[in-house]
Amino acid sequence: MKRILLVEDDPSLGFVIKDNLCLKGYDVTLCTDGESGENAFNTSVFQLCIFDVMLPKKDGFSLARSVRSRNKNIPILFLTAKAMMEDKLTGFQTGADDYITKPFSLEELLCRIEVFLRRSAEEAPIPLRKFHVGNYEFDYTTLTLRNSSIEKTLTQKEAEVLQLLYYNRHRVLKREEILKEVWGDDDYFMGRSMDVFISKLRKYLKEDPAVQIVNYHGVGFRLEVIL
Repeated sequence: MKRILLVEDDPSLGFVIKDNLCLKGYDVTLCTDGESGENAFNTSVFQLCIFDVMLPKKDGFSLARSVRSRNKNIPILFLTAKAMMEDKLTGFQTGADDYITKPFSLEELLCRIEVFLRRSAEEAPIPLRKFHVGNYEFDYTTLTLRNSSIEKTLTQKEAEVLQLLYYNRHRVLKREEILKEVWGDDDYFMGRSMDVFISKLRKYLKEDPAVQIVNYHGVGFRLEVIL
């Protein structure tokens, strides 16, 4: 299920958009101001953002800049009553992918969303099936982790967590992101399960002291290789 962040301060319009998108199978988080929208983006994983421009606390342009600083690829769609060319240019300069001027039809919005999500899927990099972590080689196809002295077959979930940590090794990967991506939800019991999987991966990787899965307490994890 694709997750959409919708930030719209008009409660009636926000409810109508969210309700219709949910009927189409999307998982929609609705926020009514820019600050809560930014907090939602920073603590969850989304595949597309829909922002109104005129928002309380933090306007849509500023919100888009903040989102772009953290994720350069996520599609951002503006909903606005503004039709001035200068405003559209500002929107695109902040990193927006498209602009819909109010009033608009829900059919048009749905078409735009489908186009952007399809394009994002087509542009997504092909996952690596083999990669090296320190002196380990991991083969996702066979779920095999090996070095010169050991060979271990991981479970599917262990492999997915390791692969996700590897792809995001340049940053701290939030707990919520791992849970949403691997388990599909971020409730308490799944969080406890994830901690067990992280502990197992640490045990498998302990042969190379340069490889660490660092815990950022209350935030998430990062795979680090000390050179």
